[in-house]
Amino acid sequence: MSAIIEKICAEVSKRVTPSNNERRRILELAHNMKRKVTEAAEAEGVKVTVRVEGSVAKDTWLSEEPDIDIFMRVPPIVPREEFGKTLLKIARKATKGLIQIERFAEHAYLEAVTDNIRVNIVPCYQVEQGEWISATDRTPFHTDYVKARLKEKSCIEIRILKKFMKKVGVYGAEIKVGGFSGYLCELLVLNYGSFAEVLESFAGWKGRHIIDYEGLYGGTEENIGEVFEEPLVVVDPVDKRRNAAAAVRVDRLNEFVAAAREFLNRPHLGFFYPTEMTALSDKKLLRNIEIRGSTLVFVNFRKVETVPDVLWGQLYKSQRSIREMLEKHGFNVIRDVVWSDEENLNAFIFELEEKFLPLMKKHLGPPIRKRTECERFLQKHLDAPHTVSGPRVEGERWVVEIKRKHRDVVDLLNSKLRGGGRNIGVAGLISHVLSEGFEILVNEEILETYASNLRFAKFLMEYLKGKPGWLQ
Repeated sequence: MSAIIEKICAEVSKRVTPSNNERRRILELAHNMKRKVTEAAEAEGVKVTVRVEGSVAKDTWLSEEPDIDIFMRVPPIVPREEFGKTLLKIARKATKGLIQIERFAEHAYLEAVTDNIRVNIVPCYQVEQGEWISATDRTPFHTDYVKARLKEKSCIEIRILKKFMKKVGVYGAEIKVGGFSGYLCELLVLNYGSFAEVLESFAGWKGRHIIDYEGLYGGTEENIGEVFEEPLVVVDPVDKRRNAAAAVRVDRLNEFVAAAREFLNRPHLGFFYPTEMTALSDKKLLRNIEIRGSTLVFVNFRKVETVPDVLWGQLYKSQRSIREMLEKHGFNVIRDVVWSDEENLNAFIFELEEKFLPLMKKHLGPPIRKRTECERFLQKHLDAPHTVSGPRVEGERWVVEIKRKHRDVVDLLNSKLRGGGRNIGVAGLISHVLSEGFEILVNEEILETYASNLRFAKFLMEYLKGKPGWLQ
């Protein structure tokens, strides 16, 4: 490791390692919450084993960024239909008086907020290793596995890796991010030994990475490749049938590889502590949009009543469907993104080469060798009101120039989304909200939203900038 990288890591370590006082405060809070959950379960007559899990239990959490995970382990005899509902009731009782947010993974769990610290209260079954009933059943085994192998240096290296991943935008296995989980970061450091060695390994990316830390597949990558399809495979040491990196999307993986290479080539503290993005003045925003010469289209709509993981899954699905529809109608989409504050505002953003298309388009007919299809084509287009030119034979097929039904992208979007857009593939919950109303804004028309919503303003500035903050 170069002297510069070593110096940067030492500085980051000082900042992300909790002080003794901070550690003591968080552990006291965790144990108090554990006690309250235990008491609430007893009051409801439900037999549970309550444990502190996750990064707080393993001492791999970042200073000023603790998430406390309290797991309620119940016997397998508890039916699935009662599992979530009953334990959610216990969690609400244990956190009475706190901010409560219902979340959802495979099943519902509760997030409570106290003193600006998130406390996740999660149900799982108390099973033997490998006899999983729900996905969260593995978590206590993950905690025990990692704790048994961690040393003080490992905890430091894990913290540095987590901070790096957070700031380059690839940390978090939730659907919104599609990145690296905390547990995956821990496994990577256990496997490679340090933050720098993790980066060195991924910087050499050549298309597929397979890690089997415990040698559960006998040390043969060929066997692992037959079981898992993902480009990054990290065999879960507590469950050989599970890829601990399955949630990592290809774009997040590639972003991490690119950031790792850049950091190793040109290390600087900005990878961990980037300059805060500030919103431009209205005048500068309009100038930034103007010099692009493209058409920025914003489809804004109100809150969707669902939990974040479901929301982001539906937003991404709908985004893909709308993009495909635009391209099918002849609009060239340069770039598209989705934004949500998960509360009041959602937005699809499509950047197009142009807002208007030519009046006519060329439409290819069937090859001459297909006699029946050719006859149908001629019946449809010969002297038809929509025909501008043709039909005629070009090469091996009939062609015709026809009038477009939609030249204006705003007109097209209004037409396709007015009823919710289900027929073009918009996801159900998004479709329901769109059917009740949305607005389409083009270029400078976004100014009011920009001026009234700071989070959206920062997002839009990052979009217009078009490059990651760590790339200097």
